Amino acid sequence: VLLVEVMQADYDIKDNERSAIMRALRASFLLSESEAREVLHEAEEQALHATSLYDFTSLVNDKFSYEDKVQIVANMWQVAYADGDLDKYEEYIIRKVADLLYVAHSDFIRAKLLAQPKG
Repeated sequence: VLLVEVMQADYDIKDNERSAIMRALRASFLLSESEAREVLHEAEEQALHATSLYDFTSLVNDKFSYEDKVQIVANMWQVAYADGDLDKYEEYIIRKVADLLYVAHSDFIRAKLLAQPKG
């Protein structure tokens, strides 16, 4: 759901953003294409009805390691940069999630720099 929140932040959902989420799901959870598509669909449904990021970040804080949280932030940056345009609302969501996940600012910046398009 957190990746979907980034994709939807600028109200302009693009296929390359959706593809970035699919890649992240497949790599992080070793899912097949159809399983990742199903997870993405469910996440989009949950995001429609979400009233707060806290429900999702508290679950992540309870179940995931610090390294996993940093990877989530890195995946969020990859989604934000997927369309070649970092929107201020996308950056805001990522910063807010990183804070709620207690990701150090240095790791937040490192993930952002690694996700930035080269050139």
